[in-house]
Amino acid sequence: MPLLLLPAALLVCVMMMAPMVLLFRYSLNLYSPTQLMVEALSPANYLNAVRDPYYRDVLGTTLWVALLCTLLALAAGFPAGYALARMRGRWKAWLTLLTIFPLMVGNVVRAAGWMTLLGNTGMLNAALRGLGLVGEPVQIMYTTGAVVIGIVTVVLPYMILTLASVIESIPRSVEEAAANMGARPFTVFRRVVFPLSLPGVVAGSALVFILCMNAYATPVLLGGSQFKMMAPAVYDQFVRTTNWPFGAALAFILLFVTLGLTMAGSALLQRRYRG
Repeated sequence: MPLLLLPAALLVCVMMMAPMVLLFRYSLNLYSPTQLMVEALSPANYLNAVRDPYYRDVLGTTLWVALLCTLLALAAGFPAGYALARMRGRWKAWLTLLTIFPLMVGNVVRAAGWMTLLGNTGMLNAALRGLGLVGEPVQIMYTTGAVVIGIVTVVLPYMILTLASVIESIPRSVEEAAANMGARPFTVFRRVVFPLSLPGVVAGSALVFILCMNAYATPVLLGGSQFKMMAPAVYDQFVRTTNWPFGAALAFILLFVTLGLTMAGSALLQRRYRG
């Protein structure tokens, strides 16, 4: 059986690990306006990124937005995941398909749809002005709120499907037994459903947090040029300023922070689950 895993493992190592090793090597080089990249073994790019207040603010914004979007996705996805898991019959297949359907549309297309809806001349402002609720267009586009809305809608299907797959394995008789013993619905959720679904909460939150930390198209299109997150900042270094060493260092800082926080959060939730 382990031999059957060998081809896939080799493919992953070649297609993913080799580029990562090369990118890490680039991050230790130095930037030159004339030569673009000078070979070296220096941590200067990492130190410059950590010392620069601008990139500290960008990383802080990325963390705050990712955490907020993860919590909102969990709050919105848990009821939907529970309903999907407990549903029976053909409607479950159709609703599962509807949940998966947004994943078939690119993030750029979805962001363009939100631009049409949230813009100053978009459908939402037109409806508000038509109802006489506002006299001037409400500035929704190019704000943090627009970015959060866009990212949450992108990652919500992942959260719903992950939670539904775990909740489906929880016997309904456990909830019925708690209700028969006098537990109110919220108590059943707090003492029975949520603790038993913690593996799904851990997996879904980790997946969604990683996707939020690395969001690119949505922050660029809905946040505008003044709103910066780490993924667009990495892109700017590679494409606009052609500073590959510094861009590689930013990419690995983003990777280390994302993996570190994901592992720490997962460990805390798993410890609570075991307790």
